[in-house]
Amino acid sequence: MTKEQEIMDFLSQNVFEPILTSSTASESLKKGVRYTIMRLNNLDPEGMVSYYWSAIVGTEKSTEFARQMRTEGFTRFEEVIDDFRDRFNDRWLKP
Repeated sequence: MTKEQEIMDFLSQNVFEPILTSSTASESLKKGVRYTIMRLNNLDPEGMVSYYWSAIVGTEKSTEFARQMRTEGFTRFEEVIDDFRDRFNDRWLKP
């Protein structure tokens, strides 16, 4: 498994799939998740990790998206931060 796939598997399991498979998630939230997946799929592992941290720090767009995720009752990037940081650290990126 590639590093890119490891990151995508982690985020899919913990954040993306619960939204995409939900019958209650809004279409705008699902669209945002699909857009995020598309963006991540165009990045190398370092870029993917950087994208994750940028989403946590928060651009206007990402904070609005995180707010929508919380309002609709779904797990946000912020809520898996400890596991993400422990798993996808500098040692993992550059063995």
